[in-house]
Amino acid sequence: MKILLASLCLISLLVILPSVFSASSSSEDFDFFYFVQQWPGSYCDTQKKCCYPNSGKPAADFGIHGLWPNYKDGTYPSNCDDSKPFDSSTISDLLTSMKKSWPTLACPSGSGEAFWEHEWEKHGTCSESVIDQHEYFQTALNLKQKTNLLGALTKAGINPDGKSYSLESIRDSIKESIGFTPWVECNRDGSGNSQLYQVYLCVDRSGSGLIECPVFPHGKCGAEIEFPSF
Repeated sequence: MKILLASLCLISLLVILPSVFSASSSSEDFDFFYFVQQWPGSYCDTQKKCCYPNSGKPAADFGIHGLWPNYKDGTYPSNCDDSKPFDSSTISDLLTSMKKSWPTLACPSGSGEAFWEHEWEKHGTCSESVIDQHEYFQTALNLKQKTNLLGALTKAGINPDGKSYSLESIRDSIKESIGFTPWVECNRDGSGNSQLYQVYLCVDRSGSGLIECPVFPHGKCGAEIEFPSF
């Protein structure tokens, strides 16, 4: 009888363990990244307003919002590993670049670490099957250098001057410069006008190169949108 019970327990354990490991590994599985950059003028030019980081007003350039693992069906994993919290000491060599390229605009003013912590714990932990914490932030910084959004727009005569530009011209100028189709997100200023807020580009699962997006997020911009100053 004891042998029979032991055998049944072993069989039950063998049945349960694969499903546990499968759930654990699938929680970090994904198909591609969204690399998202935001225009600070549009973040600040809303009813919510903004606060500059402790280091002062950021440059008038697109800043990193995040590097987000995604699935091809449009859904995404999040908060995949609470055993790997954000640790600023792991990116101490990147802090100067982070403050410049990934500044916080949230209130109250801060150093940026709360922003980076949120991005790592919500999104970065879901990429651990491919890149570790240092590589996650380094990858985003590398992508920022490869994708000069402001340069692409100003080259096409699209300037952050508060004027309105066609969504098509914005999208086409970025594609012509970078080689891949962006997705443009809009928000509204304090008067309710639609404006250029964020630009999404897609990155392969390794984080090494841009790709055409398998799927775009939901949402719409008007045919003409403002590009506010900062």
